Amino acid sequence: MLLFALAALVAFSVRGAYSFLAVNDPVYNGALVVEGWLPDYALRRAITEFNRDHYRKIFVTGGPLENGGPLSEYRTYAELGAATLVHLGLNTNVVQAVPAPKVRVDRTYASAMALKDWLTQHGVAETNFNVVSLGAHSRRSRLLFEKALGSGCRIGVTAVENEDFNAKRWWVSSEGVRTVIDETIAYWYVRLSF
Repeated sequence: MLLFALAALVAFSVRGAYSFLAVNDPVYNGALVVEGWLPDYALRRAITEFNRDHYRKIFVTGGPLENGGPLSEYRTYAELGAATLVHLGLNTNVVQAVPAPKVRVDRTYASAMALKDWLTQHGVAETNFNVVSLGAHSRRSRLLFEKALGSGCRIGVTAVENEDFNAKRWWVSSEGVRTVIDETIAYWYVRLSF
């Protein structure tokens, strides 16, 4: 009976892991934050969110691109993501790249801190932010932006479903398994010891 209960718990955890990590809990009437490393289909979804929910500004975050890459004219993922959003149809006056410094660990947190610093330096008193992230990375992104921006800000999140694997059956693809396991470990690391 105990073995059956344990097997049922594991099956329930496996089935619910992706939906737990890929949370959708948006906040409106503020600014949209997009992680600049997102693929084009996720950036298109960010544009849809921006236009539908009438956000005032879209901030694009991200650290340095690797030197010598084919997109090296853009120094950071923030600049690349902003340029892509403009290329996909957003007006340049609503898109703001916010580059983060190069760090070995905690890249999302460094991006959130760069946004906080940018807001302070430019006297922007925005308190509502909705972070657009990719699938299983979403819950951790929201948590790190909450930690960086502080308790005076409301942070929502929109998870764009990852098109590299079937989210409802993530455990049948190596990409799905790697993503969900990595993000589960990373989320609990941030939650328990960050």
